[in-house]
Amino acid sequence: MSILKKALTTAALATALIATGAHAEPKRIALVVKALGIGFFEAANKGAEEAAKELGDVEVIYTGPTDTTAEGQIEVINALIAQKVDAIAISANDTDALVPTLKKAMDRGITVISWDSGVAKDGRQMHLNPSSSPLIGNMIIKLAADNLPDGGDVAVLSATSTSTNQNTWIAEMNKVMGNYPGINVVATVYGDDLADKSYREATGLMQTYPNLKAIIAPTSVGIVAAAQAVEDAGKVGQVNVTGLGLPSEMAGHVHAGSSKSFAIWNPIDLGYAATMIAYNLASGKATAEAGGTIPMGRMGDVTLDDNLEGAMADPFVYDATNVDEFSSIF
Repeated sequence: MSILKKALTTAALATALIATGAHAEPKRIALVVKALGIGFFEAANKGAEEAAKELGDVEVIYTGPTDTTAEGQIEVINALIAQKVDAIAISANDTDALVPTLKKAMDRGITVISWDSGVAKDGRQMHLNPSSSPLIGNMIIKLAADNLPDGGDVAVLSATSTSTNQNTWIAEMNKVMGNYPGINVVATVYGDDLADKSYREATGLMQTYPNLKAIIAPTSVGIVAAAQAVEDAGKVGQVNVTGLGLPSEMAGHVHAGSSKSFAIWNPIDLGYAATMIAYNLASGKATAEAGGTIPMGRMGDVTLDDNLEGAMADPFVYDATNVDEFSSIF
């Protein structure tokens, strides 16, 4: 073989290897959750792994602090910056506290998005809401009102006082209270997404407000704790627990009667969509811009608003007719 032919053959082989991605390093996408050990986020990780398998050149790093604090997440982010990951997709414990650290990540060329619970605009390229915040806000009060035809006192058991998503949903709920005459929100308390504290807060609500008819918990940890508190207090049929929860964790409480219905998006879909978005941004296949769209694989496309936020899907209601079907999935 002539030197020229050999050179051309070598060049062609190199081109073919590049074209097939033989030397391409996998994109390392960190899925950063509020805290480890929470079922909702473990389900989201299943979706992230599904996306990684579908894409083929993605490694998912599932990580988070041991408690739901901004300080814990900052430590995790700094470690990921040191590892030089390609993308960080975070469900934030605080809207503003994470911004400086996430800006540092972006300055190092790391793609940063938030999902589920957002960070301020300066700290990310886009935010993926699980659903539309107005729809969620309306849904959580509607679930309570639908079972209170004569009205009554209800209370909210949230996660942390700084939790971005919960605060937004509660604000949206308050905007539509005029649509539910006779429903009176008597208190909002915080269980910090800790089962024991949420249980104590729910018990305290029932003791402080003896005419309480419903507890709305827009948190998968809080809703389970509140349902258990109602059962332990012997108030099944008197206090209905509703809000946002996982079918696998709520099925028993639905059958026990402490919760007549609740809602949630599919966290598997949410983890999948966040990973797809992070991949498309990190690989340059999409850009985060107002009015633009970003592909989410089987979840379709997300359209970004002026605040560079988009919604994945509508919330879905679970009750005794369908909770068992979904409880084996997540």
